[in-house]
Amino acid sequence: MDTFYHGSCVLFPRFDLAHALEGDGKIKFGYGVYVTSKYRSAAHYAGANPAATEHFVYTVEVPDMREDNYIAFRQAVNPVIVSRSEKKLGERIPEKFLQDGKDFRKFLAKRLTGKVDLEGEKAAAVFLLSIGVDFIVWPYSWKNSAFGTNRAVLDDTKVKIVRIDRVELDEKKQLIEGSQTPVCI
Repeated sequence: MDTFYHGSCVLFPRFDLAHALEGDGKIKFGYGVYVTSKYRSAAHYAGANPAATEHFVYTVEVPDMREDNYIAFRQAVNPVIVSRSEKKLGERIPEKFLQDGKDFRKFLAKRLTGKVDLEGEKAAAVFLLSIGVDFIVWPYSWKNSAFGTNRAVLDDTKVKIVRIDRVELDEKKQLIEGSQTPVCI
């Protein structure tokens, strides 16, 4: 299992994708539970809702990343995933959609529902899960991938909460170091 973080202004005992879009209201990187390798980044996301009075950072465990269980932005799709996808779809996927995980995900959404919207993103996530893809990955920093990664975990039951901290943020929605207080629920 890999350790990641999730920021929220809501305290909850488990992840549930029925509440997707209640955070910042976007599915820019796919339909799933958004986690980051950076605690400070999760704290910042916890402050996304300007009306929020509390902020929480969830330390979570997610499945380990293997070469055939994720797709990534700005990376070609693994040939094993392509093969599984084409077998399930019963057709070849045009090469132009295989050079970037983002394009591949959008191709699936459009192919499965005719749209690239919430419905399409959900359908793409279900399809990807059915062929063994656990998450979508993108770098924490587009300028320097060594800074870590973010993931959209496609199955909420594969995100295990191991700790919750209440945190304080400054006026720029940045973590006030030392403000972390463990929360029991």
